This record gives sequence, C-alpha cells and structure tokens, in this order.
Amino acid sequence: MAEFKRTQRDYPLSFKIAVVEQVEKGEMTYKQAQLRYGIQGRSTVLTWLRKHGHLNWAPGLPSLSSRELPMSQPPAPLTPEQRIRELEEQLELVTQKAEFLDAVVNVLKNDYGISVIKKRPGKSSRKNRPKK
Repeated sequence: MAEFKRTQRDYPLSFKIAVVEQVEKGEMTYKQAQLRYGIQGRSTVLTWLRKHGHLNWAPGLPSLSSRELPMSQPPAPLTPEQRIRELEEQLELVTQKAEFLDAVVNVLKNDYGISVIKKRPGKSSRKNRPKK
C-alpha cells in the first residue's frame, strides 16, 4: 500500500480498529502505522490503541486489559478437542521438564559424583530417629 497523507480528521471506526489490530499483532509499530497510512497526529495511533486495543498502552509494559475478558462473562467452555489439545500441550511441557531434570541428575551423578535420591511422595526425609 502506498504511503499518503490524509487531509480529513475523521477516521472511520473500522479503519481505527484495523490499524490497532495490525499494531497489536506486531505487524508494525504505531509509528510505522502513522507513516504508512499518512496519519498526521503524532499520538493519534497511540490514542486509538489506548481506546480500542486489547493491550494496556499506558506507559510501561503492555498487558491484557480488562476489556478482553470481562468479569461479568466467564470464558466460553472448551470443546473436547480444544481441551485435549490443551492437555497434550501441558503433557509435552511436563515431559520436557522431567527429561531435563533427569539429565541434570545424570550430570550430577556422572560428572560430580553426587547422588541424588528421588523420594517417593508422602515419605519423610528423616531417618529413623530414636523416640524420646
């Protein structure tokens, strides 16, 4: 799309939202959007981001705004396929962590001679202490 200067001050809401979405997706910075679409005001796009965006564009790090998931509406329940996908991703992450920890235990044992004993859940770490 060619760069041009807009002479009108009123931008359609659909245009503003399209620019906001492009910026929030990371396709361009708000300054690049200003140049690309010929938006003359230096803070116009940033104002649109604050007003119409899903991220918090106040000074500081962007974070999800309250507009994305309103408190009055709980998130829609996942379909069984979505839930399976989510659980498979969680399982993959846990498997990777377990493999990593096993590798660390092996390095400690083989390279440093440190024996790491894995305790079973519910077992106490105390040796048989004499009762008083």
